[in-house]
Amino acid sequence: MRLPVSALLLSVSVHAASGEQIRGMARIVDADTVYIGQDKIRFSGIDAPETEQVCLDSAGKNWNCGIEAKERLQAFSRDREWKCELSGVDLYGRSLGACTVDGENVSRWLVRNGWALSFRRYSLDYVPDEDFAREHRHGVWSGAFIAPWDWRHRNSSTVILGAVAVPAHAHFALVAHASQDQAPPAPTCLIKGNLSSVPQCIYHVPGGRFYDRLSMQPSSSRRWFCTEAEAQAAGCRKSKL
Repeated sequence: MRLPVSALLLSVSVHAASGEQIRGMARIVDADTVYIGQDKIRFSGIDAPETEQVCLDSAGKNWNCGIEAKERLQAFSRDREWKCELSGVDLYGRSLGACTVDGENVSRWLVRNGWALSFRRYSLDYVPDEDFAREHRHGVWSGAFIAPWDWRHRNSSTVILGAVAVPAHAHFALVAHASQDQAPPAPTCLIKGNLSSVPQCIYHVPGGRFYDRLSMQPSSSRRWFCTEAEAQAAGCRKSKL
């Protein structure tokens, strides 16, 4: 009996160890994290905008660059098979690795098209691709933005990046205004995620008992989600109340 191709792909590996290669169809959590089967893989050497992250476009207007980066990766994937080489585990228990689709390095594609940055703290492999994206004003480099690692802890001294001169109002638009306790611009991104919950992160939907009590001030333990499926893909469960 021949199994469907999708079933074969998803059954290749459940808990692959470091140094192993896994194959399968990817469930995309955000632009630098995917699931293949039960393996949650964080791309090593790059950092992509957070799902709730806001950038400025070439006209100086706000846009949800985090969601667009994720959607661009979904379009790139197009239900094709992924191959990932694992290299370790990060502090959050995610597998670290480099992935390819039809032989193309996914991380390089993301950085070169401006949907992620070279995470120079850990690797210099993608610096030339970042330089290319900045020179051609691709993706987030088309306007102004905050590096993802700074966005997670943004404050009054956060540096604003851009391929050209940064607009005068960029700091207010990306730091002061974005730091308010409100949902991202997309009207459907209203689900609150509490990643500090033990043993599993919990998400809260509007109308829930604790929804209004959960502060969403900038924090590495708080995150907005646009759908329940997105929250669940990130490893969160729904609040019981």
